[in-house]
Amino acid sequence: MSGNQKSFAIGNFSRRGFIRDSFCGFGSVALASMLQDEAARASDSGPLGAKQPPLRPKARNVIFLFMAGGPSQIETFDHKPLLNKLHGQPRPKEFGEAKYQFIKSDAKLLGTKRSFRKYGESGTEVSDLFPHISTCIDDIAVLRSCFGDQVVHSAAQYELFSGRTVPGFPSMGSWGLYGLGAETESLPAYVVMPDPLGALEAGQPMYMNGFLPAAYQPTMFRPGNNPVLNLDLPQHVDLKQRQRTLRLVRNLNEATLQTGDDELEARLKSYELAFRMQTRAPEIFDLRQESKETQELYGVGQKPTDDYGRRCLMARRLIENGVRFVCVVSGGGPGNMQWDAHGDIEENHLRKASETDQPVAGLLKDLKRRGLLDETLILWGGEFGRSPEAQGNGRDHHNLGFSMFMAGGGVKGGTVVGATDDIGLRAVESPHHFRDIHATMLHQLGLDQHKLTYRHQGRDERLTFLEGDIIREIL
Repeated sequence: MSGNQKSFAIGNFSRRGFIRDSFCGFGSVALASMLQDEAARASDSGPLGAKQPPLRPKARNVIFLFMAGGPSQIETFDHKPLLNKLHGQPRPKEFGEAKYQFIKSDAKLLGTKRSFRKYGESGTEVSDLFPHISTCIDDIAVLRSCFGDQVVHSAAQYELFSGRTVPGFPSMGSWGLYGLGAETESLPAYVVMPDPLGALEAGQPMYMNGFLPAAYQPTMFRPGNNPVLNLDLPQHVDLKQRQRTLRLVRNLNEATLQTGDDELEARLKSYELAFRMQTRAPEIFDLRQESKETQELYGVGQKPTDDYGRRCLMARRLIENGVRFVCVVSGGGPGNMQWDAHGDIEENHLRKASETDQPVAGLLKDLKRRGLLDETLILWGGEFGRSPEAQGNGRDHHNLGFSMFMAGGGVKGGTVVGATDDIGLRAVESPHHFRDIHATMLHQLGLDQHKLTYRHQGRDERLTFLEGDIIREIL
């Protein structure tokens, strides 16, 4: 008996004895169950075993609403009246220079056709692109001074996810899983739900585990209404037969498994996870179990919100069942199918906002009413913003100053941090690099950016690479 157990002893009763003899014997049943779970956790030395974070966590899980292609700060959360006044004129020299991918040196400034209003008790300005998100603004912290180092999609996407501008480094989802482990054995702990329109420039490597062990890789769901194939047992195969098959596969693989072969070990774990998903996941993936009111809240069954609404609703169902990190991608395929509005900013952003505005707001409202928003950190944004100068009727890539937002997970809603200059060119007040986003996310999960490291090629690597500043104004 440990010292703690001895100190609890009352008369001839220890803590375990007290529970065992309480409630006419029902205590012994509960105790046996708790001890069994405790022993199982203690004996599980695998990489996905749940870990206690070193800091006091505010959030248990993360949902990243990835607006791929780069939504414009000027059309969404960063009202710039001066830009409209200067529409059609060259950029005044006092704003400095900017490097673009396609814009020519003689490009003229492009005003916006969007209108802005102040919403909520906070009075935060939001454009008319987001009539639904604007109703949630008092739960949102808008970051108007984000910036990155790259102006091309692939490198910027790598930096957004991994803090580096080249592939091969772990994504923030993999780092979070490495630091905290998994909360469930019946579902994958890190899920990516891509857009059905196709792959992005950085491809699957931006979501991946990099040099971290293979156990921390994401599970990529299929686009559409059937995200995971073969969840049901095949016809004429019962549960016991499936268990025998799984044991045979494991025994055959373990016969050749060598120490340090994390790829094969991860494959073995994936077979076991697939079996557990066949017994539990079909129920979780069945959105018909949700009430009509909830489905309508997300825009499920309506155009153009059905697809993104389904995936946002699935994200909520996943995190409430223990999934640690979920990325829900808006935008896929080439150019204009993303938020990549080179040719026509109006057509592109009206279309993409109409697909995502209601589902995002529905997710925030649904999490809040279920008591899940306090423990779920929401991140919204893309790999960069859009240029103040015109590229035809559109805007070019722009990494010097743009907007993102965070909500839930201990974030102070109704706040606005930072600012760009008067034409939205450059972050000039409280600028925050992607590494600050990463540092803040880790902090809210109870992880220390300096201690969450992994030895790789003689160097202790970490998500924030250099030094990330926690954005304390929103906490």
